Amino acid sequence: MEKEFLKFVYDSPTAFNAVDNIKKILLKENFIELDMSQKWNLEKKGKYFIIKNNSSLFAFQIGEENIKETGFKIIGSHTDSPGFKIKPNPEIIIENYMKLNIEVYGGPIYNTWLDRPLSIAGRIILKDLTTKIVNINKPLLIIPNLAIHQNREVNKGISLNPQENLLPIIEIMTKKLEKENYLLNIISKETEININQILDFELFLYEYDKGSTIGLNNEMISSSRIDNLASVFTSLNALINNKNNKNTKIIACFDNEEIGSTTLQGADSLSLSYLLEKICYGLELNREDFISSLEKSFIISADGAHAFHPNYSNKGDITNKLLMNNGIAIKYSSNYSYTSNAYSASYIKKICKENNIKYQYFLNRSDTRGGSTIGPISQSNLPINSVDIGIPMLAMHSIRELCGTEDLKLLNKLLNKFFEK
Repeated sequence: MEKEFLKFVYDSPTAFNAVDNIKKILLKENFIELDMSQKWNLEKKGKYFIIKNNSSLFAFQIGEENIKETGFKIIGSHTDSPGFKIKPNPEIIIENYMKLNIEVYGGPIYNTWLDRPLSIAGRIILKDLTTKIVNINKPLLIIPNLAIHQNREVNKGISLNPQENLLPIIEIMTKKLEKENYLLNIISKETEININQILDFELFLYEYDKGSTIGLNNEMISSSRIDNLASVFTSLNALINNKNNKNTKIIACFDNEEIGSTTLQGADSLSLSYLLEKICYGLELNREDFISSLEKSFIISADGAHAFHPNYSNKGDITNKLLMNNGIAIKYSSNYSYTSNAYSASYIKKICKENNIKYQYFLNRSDTRGGSTIGPISQSNLPINSVDIGIPMLAMHSIRELCGTEDLKLLNKLLNKFFEK
């Protein structure tokens, strides 16, 4: 499974590419793409998906039983990861260096992006307002460190200014270059689309090198974007491979979790709510049936969790040490940064115990404010029972994150059993 996961990650360098990748997989599995602006006529056991903004995707299979009686079984995750987005008019010439102007997206660990081959991916919008997903799959850029000889204090810690210290070099010029449309000319050449047809772009930097298994027994996975493509990948597997046709199953792959989800394609929109309602109408049910179905529904919010770090042993909770390759994390917070409560967590524990799936608990230290995820945001728009789970990770938001090979398999098994039950 780890080889397939690493390929999935490498083929999904941005949220746009991830959705395009998922779409290709779904089409091979005979899923049908639907249009939210059209009336739907859905069939029992039918397999469908919709795309929002090219960066969020919702796929579902209609069950044989009445949704009003069984509700929806939903797995939520997110397609985006922290990094750097290229600004419009990005070209900067300093002496004979051509650099690109970038802005920070989400909360990346800056210094992990230094001295690595980087490339560019995302989407471009054409004159007819169609979208083209692009990936210049070659090592194009680098953000070089400052030599220790010029900063003797570097190993005591360094503050990196994203506007000054993190601009990637794309070329050392040997001749005078035209600054205007420099990047667009590269995109035009790589995509074989005339530059005059390109109206706008949303492009991000990504690590060119592939992820790998690591450790004496290949027990770890080192890769970009484990947060949260591990959850996207396993939820997609669960939807495609599950043979239970009774329940209506949905995967919701949201964009923009890393920046708060308050976008039309994020979890803080009504996208999922409208989708569930439209499914009901497509099955000739009414709004009252839709509201009734929510009481029978359940959401798993799947996202990464912070594993115990052996070099920073005081950073985790003192009685709940989350260990890699020791089971799925069920995430709790008294302030409901996570949606897990005694009932929803017990529902997941029951599945785990019945299927020999190890689980453990994640909580923050009581003096540390942790992050949140799509679970509480989705639940604020949809009154559905929910639990937050994930796989233990180290180096979250680094350009290279780390998780356990066994945990990825356990998450895959749990999500399959959730849809099956």
